[in-house]
Amino acid sequence: MPKWGYSITEEELDPEKTVKASGREVRVSHKSAREICKTIKGMMLSQAKQYLRDIMAKKRAVPFTRFKKKAGHRHGLEKAYAGRYPVKASEQILKVIEGAEANAEYKGLDTERLRIIHASAYPGMKIKRYTPRAQGRTTPNFETLCHIEIVLEERPETGEEA
Repeated sequence: MPKWGYSITEEELDPEKTVKASGREVRVSHKSAREICKTIKGMMLSQAKQYLRDIMAKKRAVPFTRFKKKAGHRHGLEKAYAGRYPVKASEQILKVIEGAEANAEYKGLDTERLRIIHASAYPGMKIKRYTPRAQGRTTPNFETLCHIEIVLEERPETGEEA
């Protein structure tokens, strides 16, 4: 068993209708990953995958709401004007989403009716390195890794009652 858990509790989830996947210690910016996760939460699975592919192709921007200093305005954004195209973070989040989709297929869930109910990214471990400088000094060169969590839920068909 892993020593880590998910930030969403088991009581909130129906084990027959939900699947989880996570990427641990991923080498992407936790700030970009957080903004992407905030945007894709609540989307249907196919819609979120297409959105991430559009980010990687630089067709659509991700609205940056918290980490937006020195971020330029982007065309077509709602609610927020600052935006970026975090390609590397989008690739890693897409991998985690595809892993969750594979878990859903293994469980026998209908992938057409899956919705992202939980998407989060937060800082992980720091890789500490030091660059030697003149006069016997050093400059710290730290890299913060990132944890990405995705939870998908199968939505009932439109004819059924929730």
